[in-house]
Amino acid sequence: MSSNHLLIESDKEHETLDRSSASNFFSGSLCTPSSRQSSPRMESSRFLKKMKRKGEKAWYKRKRVKSLVGVIGLICFFFVVNWFMLVSLQYHGRKTNAFVNSSSVSVKKELKKFGKGKRSQYGVYGRMLALAAHALAEGQNKREPKDLWREPVVPASAWMPCADQRNWEPSGGNNGYILVTANGGMNQQRVAICNAVVLARLLNATLVVPKFMYSSVWRDVSQFSDIYQEEHFINYLTPDIRMVKELPNKLQSLDLEAIGSVVTDVDIPKESKPSFYLKNILPILLRNGVVHLLGFGNRLAFDPIPFQLQRLRCRCNFHALQFAPKIQETGALLLRRLRKHEGHSGPLDHYLVGPYADSIMKEKRGQSAKASRYLAIHLRFEIDMVAHSLCEFGGGEEERQELEKYREIHFPALAHLKKTTKLPSPAEIRSEGLCPLTPEEAVLMLAALGFNRKTHVFVAGAQIYGGTRRLGALNSLYPYLVTKENLLSATELEPFKNFSSQLAALDFIGCTAADAFAMTDSGSQLSSLVSGYRIYYGGGKMPTIRPNKRRLAAIFVKNSTIEWKVFEQRVRKAVRQTKHIQSRPKGRSVYRYPRCKECMCPTD
Repeated sequence: MSSNHLLIESDKEHETLDRSSASNFFSGSLCTPSSRQSSPRMESSRFLKKMKRKGEKAWYKRKRVKSLVGVIGLICFFFVVNWFMLVSLQYHGRKTNAFVNSSSVSVKKELKKFGKGKRSQYGVYGRMLALAAHALAEGQNKREPKDLWREPVVPASAWMPCADQRNWEPSGGNNGYILVTANGGMNQQRVAICNAVVLARLLNATLVVPKFMYSSVWRDVSQFSDIYQEEHFINYLTPDIRMVKELPNKLQSLDLEAIGSVVTDVDIPKESKPSFYLKNILPILLRNGVVHLLGFGNRLAFDPIPFQLQRLRCRCNFHALQFAPKIQETGALLLRRLRKHEGHSGPLDHYLVGPYADSIMKEKRGQSAKASRYLAIHLRFEIDMVAHSLCEFGGGEEERQELEKYREIHFPALAHLKKTTKLPSPAEIRSEGLCPLTPEEAVLMLAALGFNRKTHVFVAGAQIYGGTRRLGALNSLYPYLVTKENLLSATELEPFKNFSSQLAALDFIGCTAADAFAMTDSGSQLSSLVSGYRIYYGGGKMPTIRPNKRRLAAIFVKNSTIEWKVFEQRVRKAVRQTKHIQSRPKGRSVYRYPRCKECMCPTD
């Protein structure tokens, strides 16, 4: 091999070594023998670092999964707790308010029940009752209109009772004795009693404590002392008239009919003026020394009548007539149960139940529960009222035949008149507002006025025509509905069994003491007496709802098409127009409208 060739090979080795050295230099690790010996450990270190980084990534992924699972678990736990609390609240709501259904399912049930109700049960008002049920369910937590539970206080309180004031000398009663047998139920009898007191003063006669006529309708043998305090009545009116419990012996043996001393209600025109009695009754009294007014009732006019005689009328009704102790005691018990949580007596309790008003306070003293106010409504829908009205109430031919048979037995004159004379049709009678409100119409009125579903309602009245089935609408829309029969046990009601007038006295107490009272028939004597009593003693704080039935009839006739909001507005307007405070219109009853100077005095 030549020297040139060796030089070339040597140069190549040097060039290779130089490139390797340069490469190692620029890579930061010169290829010395020692560095070449340590490279396996460096590779192992790199491998461990790489594995460590992979482990860290896996751990981080596991941690993220655990965190995500924890968050999901926490959310699920929150929903479970929330669901449990909601179920607990719903259960508690059902337990404390079993009848009030706020869920959409219950609303649908109410709508379905009324919408598919039988015509005989709900008449023509199935659609409206369904709308009312929906409105009450939706608005059960809304505030009621402010004027539901109060009167316009300032003008209402501008009058105060003053019928107890007298400005005359006692009457001697020298012209003879007046016997009175009053007809009707408890309320008609009350009016007859006070009219008899005024007649005794007008004719300067001695009044025998009135007797009550037995009626085939009322079937009650109660007499004066069974309902009222006889001694108080006599003693309170002694400064006004002379009164005795019985006729003198010498007059008891007389045949009063034979001597012409019996005068029936047929002989006396309705609401006769005082001049009629002076002209026709006084001569009989002077001639025979006694006159018997048989079937006496609403037979004395309210105008014209002398001032002091009108005041005597009010004095009799608002002061002299106090219920018998057994009625007062049971009446106080009724009020205690109506006011479940109230620790004080109402403003009228003392006048209604006398000394038993204190027991209302004693039983509830020390309790701090919220007072429970209640609405009273008088459903004048007994069969006698329904039959006498000549109206129809959605019961079809079966109802017409039943009422016709009742009229033939109890109102034969009316039945004969109906057969022999062309009378207005039931539709015409209804359009004039002369039909009593049905239970369905009454409950629609209450719902439209804004009384919410939780309102405590006391229903007064005897046997409602149609029975409990007819009260279905009231019970469904207002579950807190009670009657005296619900609140008093059979044992507590036993002393009043078969005595409709005494039972009516309990209704009178329950209605008069109510926080609000709703009438359904302006012709009802009980409603008239109750509303007047609330005016006289209420101090402007005892509101009474007096619907204009003619206007309501015009609204109800559109029941198949009218929308609830429109119905609500029209009913409220019709009732609001009757709430204005006014003094007694001429010729109207002082028992119902005592705001007149004969009965009450202006405070200014």
